[in-house]
Amino acid sequence: MADPTIKDVLTSDHSELYDTLTARRYFAKFVKIGGYLGRVAAEMETEGRLSRTEARVLGGYLKAVAATFQALSHKYLMTGRDDGATRLTIDRHESGFPVAQELMTMAVDAQQAERHLAGMPSEAELKDRMVRQIVGDLTIPTTLQFALAQRYYYEALQAGGIFWARNDPDAQWIENIGERRHFLVHWAVWDTQVNLPVVYLMDLEDSGRKPLPSDVFRWPQVQAALMAQAIGGLKLLTIATGFDKDFADLHPKRLRRITLGPMYSASFTLQSGPISKVLEGAKAPEGQDWALVWTVEDLLAEREEPVKDGWFSSSQRQVYKLDPVAGAELGATRQDRMIILPERPYQVLVEQDPKGLRGLRKFVVGDGGRLIPTL
Repeated sequence: MADPTIKDVLTSDHSELYDTLTARRYFAKFVKIGGYLGRVAAEMETEGRLSRTEARVLGGYLKAVAATFQALSHKYLMTGRDDGATRLTIDRHESGFPVAQELMTMAVDAQQAERHLAGMPSEAELKDRMVRQIVGDLTIPTTLQFALAQRYYYEALQAGGIFWARNDPDAQWIENIGERRHFLVHWAVWDTQVNLPVVYLMDLEDSGRKPLPSDVFRWPQVQAALMAQAIGGLKLLTIATGFDKDFADLHPKRLRRITLGPMYSASFTLQSGPISKVLEGAKAPEGQDWALVWTVEDLLAEREEPVKDGWFSSSQRQVYKLDPVAGAELGATRQDRMIILPERPYQVLVEQDPKGLRGLRKFVVGDGGRLIPTL
């Protein structure tokens, strides 16, 4: 692939990582940041903003995101060192994450992982060949290193636990409420519009004859409907009211959307607005020049009302509570935005106190990787 021109670099939102050390620094940064996401989820559970079940479900998705980055780090381990090595493409503008196309390619690779592994030498054989080349030929076994990295990549895909481009809905029974069953339905996507992992949690009451997950007629329809609506541009109110209307015996009481990102970094992304001045003012060394934003949107039903759906029948519909200020524009009951950042950028953030970042909850990474939530 030809190198991009200067014009391409300046005008494209997507960027390829060409250099070996740059690619490795990128993945090392995300491994470190990924560790903080779980702690933020634990803090939210402690504060009562996530139930234990929700925290466990969210934790599973966070582990899956980490596994995805681990698999990609194997795939691109030899970027810039071997002619056959491919390059990671990231969204460097208002995302910082790999583009969705990377996840789609990974899903295709996963389907063929077994066949690839069957045709590859074993790890022990590849390492033995490397030693013999180093000792015998006195050359660096770059091609063999590339082959081993690809083997690790396919093994990671085969092991599973990956956050895919689409992660179909699953349902967790919570309790029975009168004649209804309460489920937590969850699903996730790597949103193609913003190139970010997005998790959906829905509290659902089921008044059907069969439990939803074992209903062979309703459950596939529900899964298809929810995946079709998993688009970041849609408001929660639009998703929930449409679902409530389409499934008369399912009652969505709460819908939550958690967007994991964007990640801003002076080394990898083009940021605009106040976060740009904060990172620029921090002049932080490598490893501390980042910030990650985490957004939680919440839509709550405040009551049910009967509505006629035929000449002689009626059904229950949810009436959702909207934010008293943002209202219909937000399409949710509330929105919480949080930002995780190291100590030095946080100090600059406090000094500059930019208006656009005042409403964000701050989590500061202190000495030794300690995470300090602020009020």
